[in-house]
Formats: sequence, C-alpha cells, structure tokens
Amino acid sequence: MGNPLCHVVLHANGAPEAKKFYGEILDWSFDDMQTPVGPYTIVGVGVGIGGGIMANPGAGTPSHWLAYIQVEDVAAAAKKAAALGGQILQENTDLPSGAFDVIADPTGAAVGLFQGAS
Repeated sequence: MGNPLCHVVLHANGAPEAKKFYGEILDWSFDDMQTPVGPYTIVGVGVGIGGGIMANPGAGTPSHWLAYIQVEDVAAAAKKAAALGGQILQENTDLPSGAFDVIADPTGAAVGLFQGAS
C-alpha cells in the first residue's frame, strides 16, 4: 500500500496521566526525551505503528490522537492537499528523523504528513 500510516501522536492535556493510563491498560513502554519544544515521549507498542505523547500544543483544544501518513515529498503533498480543498495547519517542520506538515482535509479532519530523512 502506498503512503501508509507511519506514526501516531497523542496531544495530551495531562501527559503523565495519559502515560499511566496507556501503560497500564495496554502495557506500552515509554522513553522520555527533551526536544526544543518541550518533553516528548516515544511510545513502544511492540508490534505495529509506534507513536508518541506530548503536551497538547493547542490551548483550549481537547486531547486528541494525530495520525501521520508517510509521503515521499511532504511539501509537495501539502501543496497538493491545499489545491484539492484542504488546509495546511502546520507547515514544514524539520525533525532529526525527517520533516512533517499537518493538514486538514476538506471536512476539517486533521492528519500529519511525514517525510523520512534521506
């Protein structure tokens, strides 16, 4: 399948509580790290798509999971999404592992686009 889901991130209003909940209910492991924007927790799920937990960056926004889809060219994919009636919510964010954008489809549903480092 082209463009698979590759990562999911919980934007949590209360990351410690979320880690406790998911650790106990699903037996996930966690690896905490510091990033330029604050603490980030890598989630180890064993088999399947991994993810992370971070403080919710949207003030007043409920906690939510954001899925990321792997693309070859994140800038081109975001531009195409906008041309098709979507909206770019967060543009061209570089990470050591690659780069991502967050878009909304024409219905308002948000999803991340991720391009791995080359």
